[in-house]
Amino acid sequence: MKQSGMEKRIEDPRMSAEPAFDVASAHRYFAVHCFNAAWGLIDKPSRTPEEDRQMVALNQASIYHWQSRPDCTRQNLSIGYWQASRIHAVLANPGEAQRSAEICLEYSEGLEPFFIGYAYEALARAALLAGDRAKSAEHASRARAQAERVEDAEDRDLLVKDLSSLQA
Repeated sequence: MKQSGMEKRIEDPRMSAEPAFDVASAHRYFAVHCFNAAWGLIDKPSRTPEEDRQMVALNQASIYHWQSRPDCTRQNLSIGYWQASRIHAVLANPGEAQRSAEICLEYSEGLEPFFIGYAYEALARAALLAGDRAKSAEHASRARAQAERVEDAEDRDLLVKDLSSLQA
């Protein structure tokens, strides 16, 4: 396959050698690091446009690093795509918020009610952002039904609190 001009610009002859670090450990580190760094930007009261772009890139990098790990699970990807949906909701991008929430729900199938509940929470948030109150209420109702099944009280309270923020 022929390389594009941009591809040729990022070639690095040092990359052909074996890295001087453990690749699996690097993926493990960066999956978590990028997720937490993106979360820090979500929580930041005021972000610059560059920080908004960085928040999206960090989430994408986190998902990539999870997918590159041999121990990646559906739960890891459910969480990653939930975060992607939340980021796009924060950025007022309903289409991407919904797309990421739908992927989150796919990965959440068969997981504990906590993860399924959060997938529906993400769908409810995206629908609300898109102006579809009926669809948002439907997804929120499904999320609340899952919340009732969450055994850990702290986890249940987190989900219920996030759901209540949809009504504010």
